[in-house]
Amino acid sequence: MLTGWRYRTVSTLGVIGLAVGAVAVANHPTAQLLFTSHVPLFDRLEATVLSGRSLYLALVLTVIAVSCSLVPLYKPQPRRVLDTVVLAQKRVLVAGLALATLGYFKWSHRLPRATLVMTFGLLGIAVPLWFVWIRRRPSEGSDRTLVVGDDLEQIERISPAVSVPVLGYLCPSVVSVYGEPTSAETAADGGVTVGDGGERDRLETLNRLGGLSRLENVLREYDVDTVVLAFRHADRAEFFGALDTCHDHGVSVKIHREYADSVLVSEGDVGEVVDVDLEPWDPLDHLYKRVFDVAFATVGLVTFAPLFAVIALAIKLDSPGPVLYSQDRTAGFGDTFPVYKFRTMIPEGESATPSEDEENDRITRVGRVLRRTHLDELPQLWSILAGNMSVVGPRAAWTEEEVLLEEDAPAWRKRWFVKPGLTGLAQVNDASSTDPETKLRYDLEYIRRQSFWLDLKIVVQQVWGVLEDVLEMLDR
Repeated sequence: MLTGWRYRTVSTLGVIGLAVGAVAVANHPTAQLLFTSHVPLFDRLEATVLSGRSLYLALVLTVIAVSCSLVPLYKPQPRRVLDTVVLAQKRVLVAGLALATLGYFKWSHRLPRATLVMTFGLLGIAVPLWFVWIRRRPSEGSDRTLVVGDDLEQIERISPAVSVPVLGYLCPSVVSVYGEPTSAETAADGGVTVGDGGERDRLETLNRLGGLSRLENVLREYDVDTVVLAFRHADRAEFFGALDTCHDHGVSVKIHREYADSVLVSEGDVGEVVDVDLEPWDPLDHLYKRVFDVAFATVGLVTFAPLFAVIALAIKLDSPGPVLYSQDRTAGFGDTFPVYKFRTMIPEGESATPSEDEENDRITRVGRVLRRTHLDELPQLWSILAGNMSVVGPRAAWTEEEVLLEEDAPAWRKRWFVKPGLTGLAQVNDASSTDPETKLRYDLEYIRRQSFWLDLKIVVQQVWGVLEDVLEMLDR
């Protein structure tokens, strides 16, 4: 695979060639005739074939717009195929809109509408394929494996269990030597100097490639396919940070079965070293889910916009304090994001211990109504639209509360492998944080069974449940 300046050069030249080719195809008399004769909305346009100076300006403007818009893709950074396709199409769309704007306001040469649409329609297909192709793995010797961790004993033990040759390993300057955390420095020859004055021989079969901070650079430099994690404690921030980096770069992850309690593993995997299921859902499921999320959030925000003002006024009249309440919640791989809700409690210090609403005397009068009708959740529609949450998924937990939940449900962090949701299988089955084991069981069941139809079923059940709660409150 191409790397460094070769990748930048080839990718740039390829984009220029594709831009020129797309304009040439779109400007061909046959293409113009077919497009303006058989494509709805464009069948009333006249076929326009550019030539001479007009064609030259069209080529120059298209090349400049497309080449500049695709600058983020020229960096030789590993990405998942789906991410590459989506990013490339977004950038092509930006270039098309830029040229359309220039032409509309007559700031520059105007491309005929049929030519513009055909050109960027072709580029929307060709450019993503080009970047996927130049990032392809070599057909031979494509298995490039790296071991990452803080436990030298585990690194040494896992390496022979890996079925392909290992490039080397990354470990921090503070490592675990045979079960004991030990301050260490890396000797110039790759050995490890132990803090008590003794010197540990370097791992004979592996080269140390640096500390954990170099993970992203090493993935890119060595074009790594697979990372094997060898952390003594799988709940450490460094562990999930490594998972997050591998997920972003489309790199597969493996882990020793003994340390796999905090991760999702592929079903049916029975070996000593098992695959971590970084992508438990199919890419099409992700696409359908995101389209559903955007549509749901948009309709909800527009529909309930007048109600937002009414609720805000009621909160201000009922008790002093802000209208909205913000709280940090846990997202994928331990990242955090702020969740906004309508304030339902007196603004004082809060406890991370899960409790039922009836037991909390800090809830205001308006707050009790909002909680029973679930209207306090409405501002989270914005988090869904922004992409921090999904409509359906494991309920995002308060970062401080998660520490307590993990004590009762040690595998709690398996929920981190998917985007959190506004509602979920646990919610429609009345499993709350006061019973973390049951909640976790439902969340993991949802992760394994997720589909568009399951999401739709859960949303219908949740809406029906909300209506029942509203009717029950009105009866009271």
